[in-house]
Amino acid sequence: MGTGSANEVVLAACDALATGLDGPALRALAACEKAEADRELPNLLPAALEEQGLTYYTFGSDEASEAGVRLLASLMLDGRLTPRELAAQVQRRFGYDLELAVGLSSLDDEYDLLRVTGRTVDEIDAEVIAEARRVLRVEGNLDDRARERIS
Repeated sequence: MGTGSANEVVLAACDALATGLDGPALRALAACEKAEADRELPNLLPAALEEQGLTYYTFGSDEASEAGVRLLASLMLDGRLTPRELAAQVQRRFGYDLELAVGLSSLDDEYDLLRVTGRTVDEIDAEVIAEARRVLRVEGNLDDRARERIS
């Protein structure tokens, strides 16, 4: 989601090798020197992800943004973000320009209007949780862990 540096991606590739993942592109990515990481990452990352069975999303694409919304929703359902943090991050990163983000962005506005609407934080939290589950269902191909989070 644009929050990590090229060097952090190289270190993650090293960690992946240390945990037993392997492949020529992953090894090339892990071997990338700090001084060349920014330049080489766009060439090495797509192949390294593909050989591990992962999807590469072009930075700034709608597909990448949708994956970002789903990742944030997963983090909230895993307890690593509060509902309010999820809504705020989705609003800040994606706003109303991405269809998948509109519901969560709107709920971020609801937190700001609590005094005016008379709603409670618990009510909005419940709606954010329901919207996060909906966002994960939209993708259509959930793994077992994701199914457990949204049930």
